[in-house]
Amino acid sequence: MSRRAVAVRVEGIVQGVGFRPFVYGLATRLGLAGVVGNDERGVFIEVEGGSAPVEQFLAALAGDPPPLAVIERISTGPAPVTGRRTFVIAPSAACGDRRALVSPDVATCAACLRELTDPADRRHGYAFTNCTGCGPRFTIVRDVPYDRANTTMAGFRMCADCAREYHDPADRRFHAQPVCCPACGPRLRFAGPGNAGDPLARAVRLLRAGGVLAVKGLGGYHLAALAADEPAVAALRSRKHREDKPFAVMAGDLDEARRLCVVDPAEERLLTGPARPVVLLRRLPDAPVAPSVAPGNRWLGVLLPYTPLHHLLLRALGQPIVLTSGNVSDEPIAYRDEDALERLGGIADAFLTHDRPIHIRTDDSVVRVFRGRDLPIRRSRGYVPRPLALARAAPRPVLACGAELKHTFCLLKGDRAVVSHHIGDLENYETLRSFTEGVDHFRRLFDITPEVVAHDLHPEYLSTKWALDQDADLVGVQHHHAHIASCLADNGVAGPVAGVAFDGLGYGPDGTLWGGEFLVADLAGFERAGHLAPVPLPGGATAIRQPWRMAAAYLDLAYGGDVPEDLDVVRRNAERWAAVVALARRGGNALLNPPVTSSMGRLFDAVAAVAGVRDVITYEGQAAVEFEQLADPAVDEAYPCALAATGTRFTVPGVALVRAAAEDLRARVPRDVVAARFHNTVARVVADGCTLIRQARGLSTVALSGGVFQNLLLLGRAVTLLEERGFTVLTHHRVPPNDGGVSLGQAAVAAALDRA
Repeated sequence: MSRRAVAVRVEGIVQGVGFRPFVYGLATRLGLAGVVGNDERGVFIEVEGGSAPVEQFLAALAGDPPPLAVIERISTGPAPVTGRRTFVIAPSAACGDRRALVSPDVATCAACLRELTDPADRRHGYAFTNCTGCGPRFTIVRDVPYDRANTTMAGFRMCADCAREYHDPADRRFHAQPVCCPACGPRLRFAGPGNAGDPLARAVRLLRAGGVLAVKGLGGYHLAALAADEPAVAALRSRKHREDKPFAVMAGDLDEARRLCVVDPAEERLLTGPARPVVLLRRLPDAPVAPSVAPGNRWLGVLLPYTPLHHLLLRALGQPIVLTSGNVSDEPIAYRDEDALERLGGIADAFLTHDRPIHIRTDDSVVRVFRGRDLPIRRSRGYVPRPLALARAAPRPVLACGAELKHTFCLLKGDRAVVSHHIGDLENYETLRSFTEGVDHFRRLFDITPEVVAHDLHPEYLSTKWALDQDADLVGVQHHHAHIASCLADNGVAGPVAGVAFDGLGYGPDGTLWGGEFLVADLAGFERAGHLAPVPLPGGATAIRQPWRMAAAYLDLAYGGDVPEDLDVVRRNAERWAAVVALARRGGNALLNPPVTSSMGRLFDAVAAVAGVRDVITYEGQAAVEFEQLADPAVDEAYPCALAATGTRFTVPGVALVRAAAEDLRARVPRDVVAARFHNTVARVVADGCTLIRQARGLSTVALSGGVFQNLLLLGRAVTLLEERGFTVLTHHRVPPNDGGVSLGQAAVAAALDRA
């Protein structure tokens, strides 16, 4: 029988996912000889044998890879027949062209869970059990190729039993780089009060006694308390300086999650999938959680255990826990042990930690479901650093520096965009350092030296200031253009489209603060077709923290200076009302000229304050979030709101919406009806604005982006109206619509301009 030899190159996420053992097993079952190994580009294979088995091998390689593998491309070519008789896994090699991708961290698999709970297994109760199908990846990787020596497991020498598994082709830990066991791997440690003993048992006792526990996870420290224990949760909230923002809850399993929330099939898929994000679910009225977990919120962020330690802790407790980022509000999550002890020592009563280092901090991902598809709110652990494929390759490598809030950065090389983990709000030295350290790590890990650096236009963003100091070609990208470009890249579309970008604030080319924008856009450029009519921003950033100020500015315009005194928002803020109105009439503050904004987020704030939802917020977007939850979804009426067209542009009279809502409230219309009518009106404004763009420009595809479109009530009604009018509607499903997706948009714009 004639022999044939083929050289194969596999690129994508093919390291750390059991790909070499899969290739070894496939080749040996087919009676083929050859070699498989890792290098900086991915996996290299040489396979030799009969022509038919070689064809079977190539077909299975592409059609039936390991579940965690993401194959981007397979290239093949002839190789010399050498007469090999065996198939081997070769040591990792250097090829000088670093294209290998790193897998995200993966939730504990079913096989490892069985070992964890089997008293006869040597890994019974071991908190660091893993295999080629699960466990830490991105958070422990220092460099590629993905070998143990290039991870934070390098300091743990395998015992004889683990080494035997590692070298046994029939074992599922064959070449599992983080393989370990109680005899040779990381160990738990409890630091806090109580008698000496098992760290896990001491942690359980502390939680049951009402304590707050710091837990070292995959990408950093979390703070935990029993979810049903109101004094414990209230203490955690007070110590963390997190007044109202909801906490996430970890449930022990899917049944426990269903006792807290309604879970549909798409949400179940997310909860139980390998990424294990926090999933925003509809809360059951009798959910057994303390009031302080998610005050006044009809949704609950729920996640299931994703490490053996979490499984052991939840099983021992037998009830859900709050599990929130280990930080003080506005700081990055703590991930280094000494730093965590210092920063969290005043919050946690004790620490459940371990001696496996975390190389890069990575917060939990947050996702909600829209029409059966993922709608990311925060894309981080479990998803990063999986690359996003773009429709067209970039001519030169790009670094996009992102925005300020919900910050991410993006590195783009060829057609691969790697969006970073969630950094946080880039407003202080700690988050800036997290950003710069992350950029350095990603550049080294993916061997990308940016020649183009994209940044936001806002001159005061720390990311912009950092970008301007870089030795590269600089590209300033308008904030809302980046939002629409992000949605285009998310959907593999180049445009042009009618783009609707609704958010809090973004710096406009005219020096004002935009945020209620209708754009005609493609990746290379945009034109402002319409926008919310600008209003003063009285007090600048103070007006963002105090929505009643936006209500004062809007109501003053709506009533021509004669605001009815029977409005509750006026009575509640009577002592300061006149001063803020005077400030609005003068222009708000001297930092901007003119200090006005077209922000849809600020319009939501204004109407929420008028409706008595909230005058002052404690976290970004709070008034709008609570206003959405107030709305009665059964109401389908809307307020009249005619768009004002001037030539080829139009404006949206937000003042008319505020007055209509105010008059309803004066007439004692229920607040939930007012909230619903407002949402319905904004949805109709979206459809009416896009219809005007179609009439003028012939565009029938709409892209919706910006943080306001995290509002499912608004998003759902806007999409329905647009589709009823014959539009194709693009929404986000791979990156967030909020500022966490801006860096992808910046990178896509920079690449398009570089191609021009």
